[in-house]
Amino acid sequence: MISQYQESLLLPGRTYQSGPVDTTYEDVLENIDSGIMLFDEEGVISFVNKQMYGMLELTRHSLVGCTISHLLFNVRLSRFKKKQVLQSYKEMVYKGKSNYEFLDEYGRYWKVTLCCGEQMKGCYLFTVKEISDYKLIEQTAYQNDSLAMLGKLSASIAHEIRNPLTAIRGFIQLLHPHLQQLGKQEYGKIILAEIDRANDIIHEFLTSSKPSVPQVGMIPVSALLKEVVLLTESEALMKGCQINLHPLQGDMMISGDVKQMKQVVLNLIRNAMEAVTDRVDGLMGKIEVGAHREGSEVRMFISDNGKGMDIRTLDRLFNPFFTTKENGTGLGLSVSDRIIKNHGGCISVSSRVNEGTHFVISLPLIH
Repeated sequence: MISQYQESLLLPGRTYQSGPVDTTYEDVLENIDSGIMLFDEEGVISFVNKQMYGMLELTRHSLVGCTISHLLFNVRLSRFKKKQVLQSYKEMVYKGKSNYEFLDEYGRYWKVTLCCGEQMKGCYLFTVKEISDYKLIEQTAYQNDSLAMLGKLSASIAHEIRNPLTAIRGFIQLLHPHLQQLGKQEYGKIILAEIDRANDIIHEFLTSSKPSVPQVGMIPVSALLKEVVLLTESEALMKGCQINLHPLQGDMMISGDVKQMKQVVLNLIRNAMEAVTDRVDGLMGKIEVGAHREGSEVRMFISDNGKGMDIRTLDRLFNPFFTTKENGTGLGLSVSDRIIKNHGGCISVSSRVNEGTHFVISLPLIH
């Protein structure tokens, strides 16, 4: 019905006599919250609603009668939008997909759907709708499910694994004199170190499922960042990278658990060190650390010039168990994200492949 109306009303060379029912259809098409575009088999656009030409930042007049190929050469259409128009056209018209999702340059999710077939009389109907809210709900539900599962798993791990590990540690210590006589005391040290590592992983599981209640106090941001940078400077030098602490604006204060705040900043800086040491071009890795005021918030940042991340990795970055590291548990950023949320803040991240990554921790400023 929509296609018949659009065909009679909007195709070039046709005339249309307005009537009350058709006016209603026109109002629906113009005010629907999705962008709509109708074009034929040759790619000639016959109709766009105001949402669609608003999304493209073009006029209706410049679009109707234009072909998709000519649209790609429109100097007023941004490079990113040209890329997405072309990609959507390829995925759906040539590859036969009924829908296609993409992330725009502002971090918003969009879904494109295509309707065609006999009822469309050779025409194609494109609809475009922002689905950022749906994606956020989907990701939140996934995280909640993962954390619920993690909570059950953690309790089992703590009981079932820690007890035998404690027994193993005790017997290895009893065997230490015998190993020393055999000149194999290093074996005992290795076993004890690996037991400690296993206990650390168990602790991460427990912390990620239920972080401890914050011991709230006043924290000077300057002192917090200076202390963490001091802790990591020697490690950075050993890995051949440099940490730069930017001068801070005044005495900014936040409220929170200083141990948990150190844990978050330390985790982000160590992640940055790993990212810059993975560079393949031989350039020195650099990590920038600092903070500034933004309205009623303090924004601490950790930036690096490392290998960066693609969009798919960014989407899953804070999910429990997700990791890009060979020996990672996938819990560090998940724990950090929950700690900051428990303090009334948030962590945001932007990244480009082969250019670097920029983390921002936003927390309420205490006056």
